[in-house]
Amino acid sequence: MPGNNRNNKNRRTRKKEKQYGFYFDYTLLFVLVFIVGFGLTMIYSTSSYTAQIEEGDPEFYFRKQLIFTILGLIFMAFETKFFDYHYFKKFGLVIYFVGLACMFLLKTPLGITRNGATRWIRIPGGQFQPAELVKIGTIAMTAWLIIRAGQNIKKFRTVIVICIIAGILPAGLVYLLSSNLSSALIVALISVVMTFVAYPGYKIYIILTGLAAAAFAGFYSWIKRMAVSGNMTGKFRLNRILVWLNPEKYIDDKGYQTVQALYAIGSGGLFGKGLGKSLQKLGYIPESQNDMIFSVICEELGLFGAFCLIALFVVMLWRINHIAQNAPDLYGSMLAAGVFAHIAIQVILNIAVVTNTIPNTGVSLPFISYGGTSAVFLFAEMGVVFNISSQIKLER
Repeated sequence: MPGNNRNNKNRRTRKKEKQYGFYFDYTLLFVLVFIVGFGLTMIYSTSSYTAQIEEGDPEFYFRKQLIFTILGLIFMAFETKFFDYHYFKKFGLVIYFVGLACMFLLKTPLGITRNGATRWIRIPGGQFQPAELVKIGTIAMTAWLIIRAGQNIKKFRTVIVICIIAGILPAGLVYLLSSNLSSALIVALISVVMTFVAYPGYKIYIILTGLAAAAFAGFYSWIKRMAVSGNMTGKFRLNRILVWLNPEKYIDDKGYQTVQALYAIGSGGLFGKGLGKSLQKLGYIPESQNDMIFSVICEELGLFGAFCLIALFVVMLWRINHIAQNAPDLYGSMLAAGVFAHIAIQVILNIAVVTNTIPNTGVSLPFISYGGTSAVFLFAEMGVVFNISSQIKLER
């Protein structure tokens, strides 16, 4: 009878549902907690001397970072349990436009200038770096545009449009309004990586990579000729390239930080001098707890410690990639891919800058470098990843 058939169908459905559970990536959680704990330890180690001299309290920077870390962990836990990542379809666009609007606040009296750069705005109880919000907005906007494109994502011109709207436009604003080339580059690359993941073809990317490599080779040759002729004096961005090519020549000026960081890396050897025993952090590396913290890690823990940290980041990115591949839908997959791109790009750029592989530009090392705004927003991104993870159905 119809009623019995319906009841039997419901029982079969419930029985099938009992065969499934929901996945949570405890490996990623463990790695994240370990990296965060290691970061706090290194912030105390690298900043205690500077904090004692400048603030009269060796725990000043450590305490502030610990507060932001706790706030970030609380926010991450709330997102994981209560904030469905699908809400980003609505709120992600708001974050994107609010982030762009906040960039314009840098040109108002709310803007805070440090070391000749205006990259922070005043908020009640502290300060805020709007470029970090723009990064999250770029992830949300790119993911939204990709799912809106549907089958059109197979057309490369659609990929170009998405990159312009979600990546190039906000990157241009970040650079023009804050002169923050590193953050602008990260914003643009996040969108490029996400569209690369979504686009089914790869040959066009191989061609573009080859053209970019050829262009870089030509640029590098031109820069070296210009450097020899001495026609680059007074050009700020190009002078950074001069310092990159020969930092020892500019050790009394722009090359000072780079050379001191290389000294720290070289003096650490294989196993380092020991935790807390760095000499370069004693005023030789300016603000060693920030962008150059990796050099102190190399000095105190050696190449072995540095490779262990890199291995932890590799495991973190592997788990995020695993979540992206198994996300319940395309939108979740794209959000996880965006977080993957953000963390991977910043880790690569930071280590490349510290080792003088690329010209010096301010890029923090995720979860390791000192910085409240960066920490809170990184934890927010990880909360989204964990929320995606918790919604993956797992057959028992």
